[in-house]
Amino acid sequence: MFVLGIDPGLTRCGFGLVEGSFESAESFRALRAGVLETEAGLEVEMRLAQIHADLDALIIDLRPQVVVVERVFFQRNALTAIPVAQASGIAIGLAGSRGLVVRQFTAQQVKLAVTGYGAAPKSQVQAMVAKLCSLSEIPEPADAADALGLAITYFMTERVERRFMVRA
Repeated sequence: MFVLGIDPGLTRCGFGLVEGSFESAESFRALRAGVLETEAGLEVEMRLAQIHADLDALIIDLRPQVVVVERVFFQRNALTAIPVAQASGIAIGLAGSRGLVVRQFTAQQVKLAVTGYGAAPKSQVQAMVAKLCSLSEIPEPADAADALGLAITYFMTERVERRFMVRA
């Protein structure tokens, strides 16, 4: 199964495609990861249009069965949350319009699934993503590693939900 993780952002939108199964915790393969970037000087509507076009092309090219988007959760700065939420909405809407399964996880849920500790530092999550995907190096930039972590979280969560027949 192919799962596309998306770490939304207006300036940098991370993505990571992971192939995996529900049988084994060591069955992850990172197939592609990177970031989609927009120019800071452009109007917001143009940047969102670019994200829409780039994500649409990515979904067409990679053909995932599931799209996982980081759930927007900000405690401090609402101004930062708004553009992230806008990019997140584009990713969710595009996946939904193509009939794909869409899941959302918070950063804390990713940390817990990938490292076993919900307050793990970002560096530990990135190191575990590399280990779980048998990569020789930590994926760069961090947005790409975060997106791979989101995809891995889907597999980990789905395994538990299938085992106990639970749906969030």
